[in-house]
Amino acid sequence: MKEMICIVCPRGCHLTIDETTLEAKGNTCPRGEEYAKNEITSPMRTITGSVGISGGIHSRLAVRTNRAVPKSKMFEIMAALHACRVQAPVKRGDVIIENVCGTGANVIASRDM
Repeated sequence: MKEMICIVCPRGCHLTIDETTLEAKGNTCPRGEEYAKNEITSPMRTITGSVGISGGIHSRLAVRTNRAVPKSKMFEIMAALHACRVQAPVKRGDVIIENVCGTGANVIASRDM
């Protein structure tokens, strides 16, 4: 049995899930059960970070993925961010890296610069 706190809604239900049968308990809504199953079988995360930028008012540009990506790809994505450098001007929402590490997610700018 694995214990976790659901982050889908503000209730923060304390869940327990059987890692073998994927039976969840403690959730007050169906979304909690789905969250627990996904967290055990294929955890996903939205990645935030920064990339280097030339010609901007700062030396780094805040970026994020436009959707959740497999947690197992997190370090690979962070390495891609570290290697990336862009040129100003950049608008919030501009795609910085398309289909980052083959995940289907884009890395986008979080601010104008």
